[in-house]
Amino acid sequence: MKPTVLLSTRNYQYLANEILETAAVEALGITRDTFSDGEHYYRMQNDIQHQRVIILGATCSDSDTMELYDLASAAVDLGCSSLHLVVPYFGYSTMERAVKKGEIVTAKNRARLLSYLPKSHRGNHIYLFDLHTEGLPYYFGNGLQSHHIYCKSIIAEACSELAGNDFILASTDAGRAKWVESLANDMQVQAAFVLKRRGGKDQTEVTAINADVEGKMVVIYDDMIRSGSSIISAAEAYKSAGAGKIFVIASHGLFVNNGLDKLQDSGLIEKVVCTNTHHLATKIHSDFLQVKSIAPLIIKNLQL
Repeated sequence: MKPTVLLSTRNYQYLANEILETAAVEALGITRDTFSDGEHYYRMQNDIQHQRVIILGATCSDSDTMELYDLASAAVDLGCSSLHLVVPYFGYSTMERAVKKGEIVTAKNRARLLSYLPKSHRGNHIYLFDLHTEGLPYYFGNGLQSHHIYCKSIIAEACSELAGNDFILASTDAGRAKWVESLANDMQVQAAFVLKRRGGKDQTEVTAINADVEGKMVVIYDDMIRSGSSIISAAEAYKSAGAGKIFVIASHGLFVNNGLDKLQDSGLIEKVVCTNTHHLATKIHSDFLQVKSIAPLIIKNLQL
């Protein structure tokens, strides 16, 4: 057996397969079943004592989170030398802080859960990608070492493919402006952002734009697309300000409630690009959407 073995949760087998094709790792076999009362059965098929174990999965839902936790806990119990959790999408990250009295900070609760996994001999690590807020890695503790991996290289490549080197890199709001400005500086293009006011949980109102986009090609970046309402509001603002073609890039594409259809039907956007950090994006087949893989980033950062 090779010194590194890889296992994934059900929803992330597609990403594990990509890594297994090119990296020096071996698949960790697992038997799964579900009892009549809904409880899950797992059995690891390999002897993983003294092995470096990588488990690939996300916290997209409570069931995804518990599957990741169960597999990780078992890997340590069965004697792995080190545990590496690769979490392409950290769910609940929009609830990273409480604004109203009594609100529950679910992002912190999920971090606590994973932090209290049993410890492997050489330590536990968690790898997170393009988090919604920079402070989330500090919620992990108890010896779990967090690593925040940025998808800038993938985003920059997508920008160049869509718009060459003459475009404005735009943010949906001031909250992502710093990240967008940093990438724009790297790519030597102008940055722009909109000021907006949030209404309901999925409703926003744009109040101003900070840059001249008249006749310019605009690439809107956001870390996450859920229903697409924020993207559409921003695209409307940029188009009203005279923007030419508008493209959209996101790190995490969920496209819930027919979000991709809404983006396409708006008539404002030429194309959408996202990564495969969320399993829902990989299940959409549309010429309007391009999905780029983070497998090379995983291989590079875990030195596989």
